[in-house]
Amino acid sequence: MRAARITLIVVLVLGVVFVGLDRVAVYVAQNKAAQQAQSSEGLTEKPKVGIKGFPFLTQALSRKLDHVTVSADGVAATSGGRSVQVEDFHADLYDVKLSNGYSRATADRATGTARIDYAELTKAAPAGIAVSYPGGGATDTVRITGSYLGTHLSVLSKVSVVSASSGAAPNTIRLHAEGLPKAFTALGLEEKLRDQIDFTPELTHLPTGLGLSTVRTGPDGITVTFGGKSVVLAG
Repeated sequence: MRAARITLIVVLVLGVVFVGLDRVAVYVAQNKAAQQAQSSEGLTEKPKVGIKGFPFLTQALSRKLDHVTVSADGVAATSGGRSVQVEDFHADLYDVKLSNGYSRATADRATGTARIDYAELTKAAPAGIAVSYPGGGATDTVRITGSYLGTHLSVLSKVSVVSASSGAAPNTIRLHAEGLPKAFTALGLEEKLRDQIDFTPELTHLPTGLGLSTVRTGPDGITVTFGGKSVVLAG
C-alpha cells in the first residue's frame, strides 16, 4: 500500500510538472506568434493570440493546433489612398496545420468580426463627407452628410459587402445612397453626386483565404463578419 501511495504521489508530481511546462510552452508560443503577426502585418499594437486545447505540447509535436484565437486593434482599411483603423478585430481559427519548420500555418476554417467606428469611416469617405448612424435601430444603413454645389446634403446610404464576382477588389464594403434629392436629379447631376458621396472602403491585411461575408451598422460603427477555408496565416 505504501508503494502504491508513493507511486501515486510521483505520478501527481510529474503531472503537475508537465502541466507547468505545457503552460510555459504555450505562453512562449502565443507571445512569439503575436510578435510575428505585429511585425509582418505592420500593426500598431501587438495582437493577443490564444492557443486553445490541452496539452499544447502534443499539438505542437503533431503540428496541428485545434483552435487559435487572434484579437487585435490597428488593422488597416483603405479607401482612395486614405488609411483608417479597424477596432475589435477577432478571429477564430480551427485545425491550424503547421509546416515548413513551423514557419507556415494554414487554418482549415476561420471566422471572425471587426468594427470600424464612424469617425474612422469618415476618414475613408470623400473630402467634405461625414458618416454617422441614422438611429431608429438601423442595421444596414448610415447617414451621409456634407455639401454639394453649396447646398447642404443629408441622405441615407445602404451598406453592403461587395461580391467578389462583381469585379471589385476583395474585402470591399460599399456605401450607396438609397435616394438622392430631386433638386440634383432633376438637373441630371445624379452621377456626379454619386461620385461625391458613394464610396467603397477596402479592408487590407487580412490573411489569404479570409473574406468578408456580412456587414451590420449600429450606434458604435459598422461591424463586419468574415470567414474562409484554407486560410494562410503565415508563410
